[in-house]
Amino acid sequence: MMKRIAKWFGIVIVGIFVLIGVSYGAMRMSDGPVEFWPWFTISIGGPFRSGELTASPSNWDFIKEREEIEIQTLNPTTSRTVWVPVIDGKLYIVSGYMNSGIGRLWKQWPTYMEEDNRILIRIDGNIYEQRLNRITEGPITAEVMSEIGRKYFGGPAGVNPQAGIGVTSGSVWLFEVVDS
Repeated sequence: MMKRIAKWFGIVIVGIFVLIGVSYGAMRMSDGPVEFWPWFTISIGGPFRSGELTASPSNWDFIKEREEIEIQTLNPTTSRTVWVPVIDGKLYIVSGYMNSGIGRLWKQWPTYMEEDNRILIRIDGNIYEQRLNRITEGPITAEVMSEIGRKYFGGPAGVNPQAGIGVTSGSVWLFEVVDS
């Protein structure tokens, strides 16, 4: 009886790993990040295959209240969906959990930026060639993190001077989007 249970348990485990591998391969071949439902986006996908290369805007305020955008790293060519804090017309991209085990496993794209900081941003079918510059200190860290608190977690408007601690500690990686 125990051998039979162990055999079926092993078959189920192997089946789960095969399903995960096939799903991962399918996601890497998709046109951008995979979205199952509007509220549940798997944060990895293949390179952008659609969209029109567009001149970069001088001001990103047009997406200030947008929830998410798609970005693609160029080395490797993978895409993901990210939150979009905009401060004074400048666009920032944030990656959390960078000091945790799950963060190192799940959030590998920020480390790619150390070697090649070029990205593509896709918004409403327009593709913008940009670069990401990492910010580790300064008053902008509190401004951006306060905006994330307001926009995504219902926090108060205004800047909380302590909000940037995650960035200065390295737990959160903050990038400013700049022209390439």
